[in-house]
Amino acid sequence: MPDRHARCAAVTARVRVLLPLPLEGAYDYAAPAEMALAPGDFVRVPLGPRTLAGVVWDGEAGAVSEAKLKPVAERLAAPPMTEELRRFVEWVANYALAPQGAVLRMAMSVPDALAPPRGMTVFALAEAGRVARAGGDSGTPARGRVLAVLADGPPLAATELARQAACGAGVVRALASAGLIEPRTVPRRLPPPAPDWRRPGPDLAPAQQAAAETLAATIGGGFAVTLLDGVTGSGKTEVYFAAIAAALARGRQALVLLPEIALGAQWLARFAERFGAAPVEWHSDLTPTQRIANWRDVAEGNAKVVVGARSALFLPFADLGLIVVDEEQDGSFKQEDGVLYHARDMAVVRASIAKIPAVLVSATPSLETVVNVQHGRYRHLHLPSRHGGARLPEIRVIDMRRAGPLRQRFLAPELADAVARTLEAGEQAMLFLNRRGYAPLTLCRACGHRMQCPNCTAWLVEHRFLGMLQCHHCGHSERLPPLCPECGAAASFAPCGPGVERLAEEATARFPKARLAIMASDTLTGPRAAADLMAAIEAHEIDVLIGTQVVAKGHHFPLLTLVGAVDADLGLSGGDLRAAERTFQLLNQVAGRAGRADRPGIVYLQTYMPDNTVIRALVSNDRDRFLAAEAEAREAAGLPPFGRLAALILSAPDAESADFAARAFARAAPQMPGVETFGPAPAPLAILRARHRRRFLVKTERRVHLQAVLRQWLGRVKVAAQVRVQVDIDPYSFL
Repeated sequence: MPDRHARCAAVTARVRVLLPLPLEGAYDYAAPAEMALAPGDFVRVPLGPRTLAGVVWDGEAGAVSEAKLKPVAERLAAPPMTEELRRFVEWVANYALAPQGAVLRMAMSVPDALAPPRGMTVFALAEAGRVARAGGDSGTPARGRVLAVLADGPPLAATELARQAACGAGVVRALASAGLIEPRTVPRRLPPPAPDWRRPGPDLAPAQQAAAETLAATIGGGFAVTLLDGVTGSGKTEVYFAAIAAALARGRQALVLLPEIALGAQWLARFAERFGAAPVEWHSDLTPTQRIANWRDVAEGNAKVVVGARSALFLPFADLGLIVVDEEQDGSFKQEDGVLYHARDMAVVRASIAKIPAVLVSATPSLETVVNVQHGRYRHLHLPSRHGGARLPEIRVIDMRRAGPLRQRFLAPELADAVARTLEAGEQAMLFLNRRGYAPLTLCRACGHRMQCPNCTAWLVEHRFLGMLQCHHCGHSERLPPLCPECGAAASFAPCGPGVERLAEEATARFPKARLAIMASDTLTGPRAAADLMAAIEAHEIDVLIGTQVVAKGHHFPLLTLVGAVDADLGLSGGDLRAAERTFQLLNQVAGRAGRADRPGIVYLQTYMPDNTVIRALVSNDRDRFLAAEAEAREAAGLPPFGRLAALILSAPDAESADFAARAFARAAPQMPGVETFGPAPAPLAILRARHRRRFLVKTERRVHLQAVLRQWLGRVKVAAQVRVQVDIDPYSFL
């Protein structure tokens, strides 16, 4: 950490302070000389009737007169925000066309961590207490027990001391008043145990060892991006652990981003086995106390390795030396609310600003990453084989047009028979259907009325286990009414289509002796529940696992030999430009769960489109040809990664206001070479959370400065206060 006095050599009477609010820039404040403020310091300043925490920002001050400046209230006792993180905040704001203060809010997500950690009072045996105890002059038996506990152990808090001595808190207070025990202040928390990079890792195959040495050599060598590309089960995690060990050996911190940290029980266990200590976690399931402690440990450099969701990218690392993005192709790395960004891309940016290496890890890398490798911007390490000699699973196609299931059933006979054989062999099966709940649609048999969300243009999904209909977009839930609200018919509702709950119902009927479990984002209540489920599967306490896309997140189950994709075509419909790519990635990841140990695996794809390029590429295990065809089609259309896309979404509480704003933006739409504007049109979810939505899409050539075009467009239109304008650079969701 740089010397504070050296940073404060030039103290001015005016400082700029950026606040974690949706504001475009910093505000000027008067800085009392005794505070000796420098850029990066956390301060508390007045704003209207409130006092807020912010960060002293660098740059030229404004022209507000000295007399109008309000003074900084206090400097907070937190490690200053590094220049690297300040530049990252600015970069993200400029790229995403978001206010700097809104991005800063993500880096200041735990305001309570800015206060110094509070100490805790413990009691130790005083010299007078030692003398009294040695002379048998302890007083009452209860007092004697308290002195005995402290004589034989460490200092303790009053409540714990009273518990161990089997006495009341008044006895402890009396001994303190008598000077026989003495209070001491100690830190309320201890630093997390440091991972030991010296511990030997497992034996690696030659290809793994070569890749591990290459990654380790990038540490300390400046900015570089490496794609670690390996088939499912090839041991990619152990390879990038070598890079983490190299960063730790240099005293640097490391960040690992996972798409589903709540499902990372196996990853956490592997890390602890490799390094002898757990990493520091960062995700939404942490308690407020854990978030405060972890944020502070990151800022103070005590957290040597952090594993987290996308928001971990904005943590205030004291000395970040490596960023790893595991499953870099995963769509959950895209933030869809607030400031819109893609964590994979922003991880590369943060690594560039910090001049450190970044590692992108995947068995099915995104087309964007593949093109960057082909153009020489990223390095490429390839692991072509599964670890330990395990074979990739055989993939078979079930043509549902010819060999589909009976009416009101969803497992084709061939797949059902394969599950039965797997269970007879004492092995495990997985049935994959990327649809939560019991049924995606509920309608009235009498009149055809469909149960729809009152706040969104979306059907309500039946969750029979909960006895509720739910909207997966806004969270609205209600019970299934006894009468149809349209025609009044009783007991007339019918489920349409399957979700994982309905699939589980069929599997229970077909395999009554099998032990089943459902694995979906709404059935896993947190990391503990996910870890318990993983442990049950590994212990073979579950025979058939039925799940959504969360089952594809890198899990390793040695006895799982059969995977059945019940609706392999589910992701291929719609206007998403990445539909084929994402379906290929997801099905490849799901298929990769089968046969990862010494037992061969087999995968069945139930499809109505057996000749689709995605299905054919999966069967032939020809990822590269599929990606080449996908790249050719996108390049011909000028779509990402060969062109640029942005979405402009307008929303208002009523359709008239949304349409009025959309017409104003249409009149001001950019007209220039290399830029095409499409819309306005109702978004596919035309109503979301009771707001009417209209959307524009802007497509530009790579040479066009997309953000500049959008800034000019936004600057030409004034909208009413009730209209929200959201800009999504590089959109991934087109709802």
